[in-house]
Amino acid sequence: MAVFSQEALNPGVRKREVFGWAMYDFANSGYTTVVLTAVFNAYFVSVVAQNAPWATLAWTLVIAVSSALVMVIMPGLGAYADLRAAKKRLLMFTTAGCVFSTAALAFVGRGDVAMAALLIVVSNTFYAIGESLTAAFLPELARRDALGRVSGWGWSFGYFGGMLALGASLAYVLWAQSRGLPATHFVPVTMTITAAIYGVASLATFALLRERAQPQRRELQVDGFRASLQRLAATWRRAREYRDFAWLLACGASYQAGISVVIALAAVYAEQALGFKQADTMLLVFLVNIAAAIGAFGFGYYQDRIGHKRALGITLAGWMLMTVLAVMATGPGLFWVAAVVAGLCMGSSQSAGRALAGLFTPAERLAEFFGLWTFATRLSGIVGPITYGLVTVLTAGNHRIAILTTGMFFVVGLLLLARVDTRRGQIAASVQTLGHVST
Repeated sequence: MAVFSQEALNPGVRKREVFGWAMYDFANSGYTTVVLTAVFNAYFVSVVAQNAPWATLAWTLVIAVSSALVMVIMPGLGAYADLRAAKKRLLMFTTAGCVFSTAALAFVGRGDVAMAALLIVVSNTFYAIGESLTAAFLPELARRDALGRVSGWGWSFGYFGGMLALGASLAYVLWAQSRGLPATHFVPVTMTITAAIYGVASLATFALLRERAQPQRRELQVDGFRASLQRLAATWRRAREYRDFAWLLACGASYQAGISVVIALAAVYAEQALGFKQADTMLLVFLVNIAAAIGAFGFGYYQDRIGHKRALGITLAGWMLMTVLAVMATGPGLFWVAAVVAGLCMGSSQSAGRALAGLFTPAERLAEFFGLWTFATRLSGIVGPITYGLVTVLTAGNHRIAILTTGMFFVVGLLLLARVDTRRGQIAASVQTLGHVST
């Protein structure tokens, strides 16, 4: 069987369209890799906020504000996208917003806390909305029994985009450091590199990906956004018919809280707890991306065989192992091992979660249900980093206790996952269509 089999795709879907869809993961991964994980987070703490006692907490609060905005915006916006068949148009708008606000980070210097905070809130909000919209295309492209592998194609390809942005940025950082240039010189250049790769790579998505949804004209007789909110309210009222999707949302909110800590604070932990330098941290994140690409791609095929629930449970156990290794690490060696485990788990757990959400999503409510999935994951983006930041404040900067606390999110996620019945959730998605709820 071919690695990229046409049999995994829905009738009428061509491989080049899936390539265009996967290119969006390729395009936007540089943002999380360079801005949130490897470079700007540590730059914010050490340079922009000048290592103030509140610096780590301030960064987590900035991430939390952007997550809160997405929680408010995305469910209604997802319902609107379904009604208007506007996923692709909205994706273009949010991409432009993230690209331009990321490029503007190049103008942030020492002491510019307010400017940096505003731009991170704007860019991360646009990024998260775009990520949700592109995920909503997955059930249109892949057959139900192939959601795992096709989701894995996108996630794994995405990590190569992250490596491209990070590799180009690392090359410039090493060149700048060899000439004695400070972080206030080379970090702004990495923001420009990241924004450029995001913008250029996303053009393939807009050229190749089709909007298959059709405007739902009956419900559009109710004016504009009000119809979207009424539709969303109907979904909440009938949530018990989708109880497995609801359990998945709770599970995702928990384990993604732990992942959000790794994404937002891995570089901060490496520098503050283990004394990593900027170039060391970037190399570490580069290795994480390689492991994540392998995990997302290989595990995508495996999860289609063993089931998405069991696959997600295995990755959550891996996250627990990663937490233990990170806490035990007193030098770079063991922490590098923890980073590899984190990479393998990151790609596979996010791919499995997206595939399972797609399995539980009614065909006529793709953007809306993925908007609810984004609501849950963005809630995690508030709870996880703020918990970490508060622990560092309460323990006088003890990052080891903070990362140990993070491990509890994976434990709770695994317990909530046990309540999910995959077969029941899939049946509910296929027979309980809400596409013609009276408005």
